[in-house]
Amino acid sequence: MNLPKLDPATDFAFIPGDYVPFKDRELCERVRKMSGKELEKREPHHHPDFKIKVMMNPHPVLIGTLFNKIKESDVLNKKCSLLLGNPEPETYIPLAQLINYHRVNCRNVHLFAEDEWADQDGNVAPESYKGGFVHSLLKYFFLQIDEDLRMPLENVHYPTTKNVNDYSDIITEVSEGGVDLLSSSPGWTGHMAFIDPVDDFTNVKDYDEYLHQKSRIVTLHPLTIAQNSLHGVFGQSGYVADVPPKAATIGPIDVLNAKERVEVHALQTCCTFSSWQRMTSRLVLHGPVTPLVPSSMLQTMKVQVYVSDEIAAPFECWEKVGY
Repeated sequence: MNLPKLDPATDFAFIPGDYVPFKDRELCERVRKMSGKELEKREPHHHPDFKIKVMMNPHPVLIGTLFNKIKESDVLNKKCSLLLGNPEPETYIPLAQLINYHRVNCRNVHLFAEDEWADQDGNVAPESYKGGFVHSLLKYFFLQIDEDLRMPLENVHYPTTKNVNDYSDIITEVSEGGVDLLSSSPGWTGHMAFIDPVDDFTNVKDYDEYLHQKSRIVTLHPLTIAQNSLHGVFGQSGYVADVPPKAATIGPIDVLNAKERVEVHALQTCCTFSSWQRMTSRLVLHGPVTPLVPSSMLQTMKVQVYVSDEIAAPFECWEKVGY
């Protein structure tokens, strides 16, 4: 790899470590310098319906979008399938309250969890695991909905040790070709669900093969482990040994098959300016389409991306600021 072209008077040129998925420093510097409404511009290679909106707080928009889909399924008495990321109690508790307040019947709704933790042998975590995604989905969404309005429990689908290799096929069959709405947010590596930039997904001959990969057990990238050690379920304290090493996840095919997609970039470290997602967001939106930044696949699809003002804020070398 060639060294980046930087200012020799002020910069120190180096090649990033082997664990860094995307190493093109020149391109990284180009997208880093983008901020605010500038992030809304579409590159020539973007899909015509790849749309970016920078706004104050995207979460109410996501909640409203999910609520409208669920309400429509009740009013029109038709099936509604949602492929959801977890844990998101700050999204799902208000959503459940809206459902209860407006007395929306969820009988036609099918929920799909995007992923779940797994141990070193690929055994998927049970619903009782407090750090688990399914545990959170059931506790903070399903059980928050009034019992007379709640979808049947059999309409809540998630990967297990038994079904993980067939999970994409289950999603396709139940949703009749692809979910009605996929809700996502990129991880530190740019992952979608746990589609990480690791050999489990990147060992393909071309990008078309990459996009058609199905659900599986994946060995997680070190940055994904570090990211999740800062999450509340793991104590927000860098306890990396408490984060499981593997996960069950959907595949790119499930993203490709979705009929509608909404992506939110708004994650900060406990409401501070600090955010591992700020640079990732720029690579996802304006970097190359590559398995090394998995969510960049969205650039080739119809999707609405909402970016918070905080994530769109400029950043640079601040000499007097610590962690």
